[in-house]
This record gives sequence, C-alpha cells and structure tokens, in this order.
Amino acid sequence: MSELIAISATIGDRSYRIKITPEDEEVVRKTLKTVNDKIIEFKTQFAGKDMQDYVAMVLIWYATEQHEGAAAGIVTENLADRLGAIEKLLDNQLAEK
Repeated sequence: MSELIAISATIGDRSYRIKITPEDEEVVRKTLKTVNDKIIEFKTQFAGKDMQDYVAMVLIWYATEQHEGAAAGIVTENLADRLGAIEKLLDNQLAEK
C-alpha cells in the first residue's frame, strides 16, 4: 500500500489539507485547477453573494459534466454494439455469395 502524501488543496478562497496517494496527485491538482478556473469564470459571468454561491455553481456544473460523460459512454457502447451487429450481417451476406 502506498504512503499518503499531504497536499494543500485550495478551492475558492479556502485552503484544505488533504492526504492522497502519490499516484492521484496529478489528477487531484488538475481537478483543483479546473474547479478554481470555473469559479473565476462564473464570478465574471454571474452575480453571486459570496464564494459559496460560486462553489455551488461549479459543483452543479461538475456533476452535470460527469453525468453527461457517463451518458456519452453508454451511447458510444450502444453504437458499438449496433455497428458490430451490422458488421456480422454484412459478413454473412458476403459469405453467402
């Protein structure tokens, strides 16, 4: 089991000390950057009372993105199944000739 490393995760105007595996560090840092970039984007586009409003907006955006990504994976899987079935039909047609 890997040792956990402590990093400082800043979201909005708050800093959190979290422990993660070294293998996850790059993904966590990229996610934090994405979240903070979105906070800045939402602050320029929408009126909000405080940082909590912007963090909530980003949370909704991020959850929606994850849901859309999962839905796209299902659509791609269904498409691959259908294409496979069409390919089998074509192979059968060619074999009969």
